[in-house]
Amino acid sequence: MKILGIDPGSSRVGFGLITDHPLKMLNSGVIDLKEKNPNKKFLQLANQFEELLNKTKPDLVAIEKIFFARNVKTAIEVAQARGVFVYLTLKNKIALAEYGPMQIKQTITNYGLADKKAVIKMVAAMLKIEEIKGFDDISDALAIAITAAHLTPTPNSDFH
Repeated sequence: MKILGIDPGSSRVGFGLITDHPLKMLNSGVIDLKEKNPNKKFLQLANQFEELLNKTKPDLVAIEKIFFARNVKTAIEVAQARGVFVYLTLKNKIALAEYGPMQIKQTITNYGLADKKAVIKMVAAMLKIEEIKGFDDISDALAIAITAAHLTPTPNSDFH
């Protein structure tokens, strides 16, 4: 099964595509949102995410839930971006899973309060790659995808 992990953000979105058996990274990167106008930014995000879905053809999309935000404006933008991801995933009839940050850290490191360095190190080890290059958004997205691979119910289950 191909799993696309999404680390939502207000200006940069990390993505990581893996297979679950065996765990293997197929693709990763970021969607960089340069647009300043919020409405145009979400249109840009929607177009780029739909292109990513069409290119990668995942069986499951896993998205990080919003847990806590210091900046309300940013939290609202991230929540709106999550709405774009959820809508387009379901519109394209792709299974959807959502996980909180502590659940992801617990799955990856066995410790729900692990720091970023520990998560990055374990993600690289689990995917048998030397290092994860680029922004933390990429390693976070891969961690989300790995979490989905570990916590996904049987293939006959309905995620929608």
